[in-house]
Amino acid sequence: MSAIEYRFSPLIQKLVFILLILLLLFTPLFTSPLALLAGLAVGLMVGNPFPAASSKGSKYILQAAVVGLGFGINLYQVAETGLSGLIYTFVSLALTMVLGLALGKAFGIAPKLTHLISAGTAICGGSAIAAVAPAIKASTKEISVALGIVFILNALALFIFPEIGHSLQLTQKQFGLWAAIAIHDTSSVVGAASRYGDEALQLATTLKLTRALWIVPLVLVSGFLFKTESNKVSIPTFILLFILASVLITFVPAVKMVSPFILFAAKKALLLSLFLIGANLNMVTIRSISARPFYQGFILWVLVAFSSLLVIYFLG
Repeated sequence: MSAIEYRFSPLIQKLVFILLILLLLFTPLFTSPLALLAGLAVGLMVGNPFPAASSKGSKYILQAAVVGLGFGINLYQVAETGLSGLIYTFVSLALTMVLGLALGKAFGIAPKLTHLISAGTAICGGSAIAAVAPAIKASTKEISVALGIVFILNALALFIFPEIGHSLQLTQKQFGLWAAIAIHDTSSVVGAASRYGDEALQLATTLKLTRALWIVPLVLVSGFLFKTESNKVSIPTFILLFILASVLITFVPAVKMVSPFILFAAKKALLLSLFLIGANLNMVTIRSISARPFYQGFILWVLVAFSSLLVIYFLG
């Protein structure tokens, strides 16, 4: 808790927290960036009165939102543009890991922290960091620093990517592909793409979740590189449910009758998860991030974002 937070009583913190959630769920006032910004304001200025519950809740609410968004994805439409996107994501993943490890070595950062930051940038942010950390036996400090860096860069991406996309007049397909490659966490990918358009949202969500499947081989390779025994790796359940939702909306006509209601609830759940994620950031987390690891994460992110944008803009 930061010094600023001590100015507010627990009652005020709870009232502000609950009021913002009610406004977010029952009014059309909030977009994805505003939901995240509101959460950041609570976490840094007022104080999060429910840190443990919001930290755990944001994870499951986001997963439920992603599953719900699967009801808006027609597999026939995805098949038309999916192959090139899969190629882009595979190539970018390999290059990102190589660049990240090289940057970490250049900055003299501890190997495990370097690996966590690179993995989070290469695949899906916090989820990749959480999955890889046990395989390499990373310390709590290394995990929190890597998560803090990824979170800050995710927050920036959510705000600036749509603006860049509009200024360059990227198509829905181009932006969805770029967001899936260059933004870390699924929450920020979905949030940025939802601001850009429905087609961008569908493509970005599908490719990001497909990209998340690379967590499995990455964990195995990471365990081998650091000579540890990795725990059994499995595909996250919410990814399987997302695929099931997409199959149902594609092949079961009756599902199309209820899909608009599911999509509405999913988008509200996304806003809530972004708010909770923002509320979990505090000054303690920010102060734990030293300069060199942040430079690694930031430079790696910029290189990935810029190079992938060039390829997509001129070849996509």
